[in-house]
Amino acid sequence: MVIEYYDVLIAGGSVAGLTTARECSSNGASTIVIEEDHEIGTPDHCGGMVSLVGLQKLGLIINSNNFQNAVTTARISSKSASFELSAEKQNVIVIDRRGLDKQIAKQAEDAGAEIRTRCTFKSLSKNQSKYIVKTSEGEIECKYFVDAKGLGSLKDASQNGILASAQFEIYAKWIDGKTVEIIFDSEKYPGFFVWIIPTGEGAGKVGVAGKGINTSLALTEFMNSRSTRYSIIRKIYAPIWIGGPRPPFVVDRALVVGDSAGQTKPTTAGGIFSCGMAGILAGKAISQANEKNDNPLLFEYEKNWKAMFQKEFNSMLFARKVLERLD
Repeated sequence: MVIEYYDVLIAGGSVAGLTTARECSSNGASTIVIEEDHEIGTPDHCGGMVSLVGLQKLGLIINSNNFQNAVTTARISSKSASFELSAEKQNVIVIDRRGLDKQIAKQAEDAGAEIRTRCTFKSLSKNQSKYIVKTSEGEIECKYFVDAKGLGSLKDASQNGILASAQFEIYAKWIDGKTVEIIFDSEKYPGFFVWIIPTGEGAGKVGVAGKGINTSLALTEFMNSRSTRYSIIRKIYAPIWIGGPRPPFVVDRALVVGDSAGQTKPTTAGGIFSCGMAGILAGKAISQANEKNDNPLLFEYEKNWKAMFQKEFNSMLFARKVLERLD
């Protein structure tokens, strides 16, 4: 039996996995990404809100196919209060996540990476200086392994950080095309909130998360409270992580990036920028370690990610504790 070999194997075609692949392959490391789903960017359970500055730092220029909308206002409300904030200075846009993921995949492929869909990770073992990765398509040997599989890798983490969520793509006249909404109600949505992210005038993504709730029922009740007139064109159910980073990010020559490392924001569970930067930093560290044959350089990834995000994430974790005590 012929066993394939790559310098780097990345399990998971997420933003974090794909930016890792792009960075590694751009620096000469033979790289493969295996993705268990049938398509890069699927399932798309992300709201898709990100700043233009963040995308530029990830090395991305949004094209017309991926751009959905620009947001100028944020409205935050609860049962007792409501206020609005301007979002114009932040240059916040709503993007098509499936298209964005494919854009990064194309960049990685152009740099020399190979991407395989419908290829499932099964197990990881070590044989001297190599890892052996068992997949649904056979065994692959690699020098460096990157876990970008998502929340499945956090199954041993505290359940306090995992919330059920639902997000429906809908058409409804009550969606303001320029305003993102956040609605708090500690009784109906304990621990989180309802969000409305407009993809255009009268169209958007409406979602909810919370502790111990029926997300489908809660979301339907919320939409009915706005109007009985709406059309649902897509439903997505997925857990989200709000428990903060879960180091260590590096063990031996195996690295963890993105959702697998808990690198989504504790306040909103968003992670396009923080997870994408994790992939870039991980890819740089792997490239340096591979080029110089100096594996301790891998730890620069965790050091640099924490220097960039740890203080902000600590503030978010504190803010989450405060928000959970509000009405």
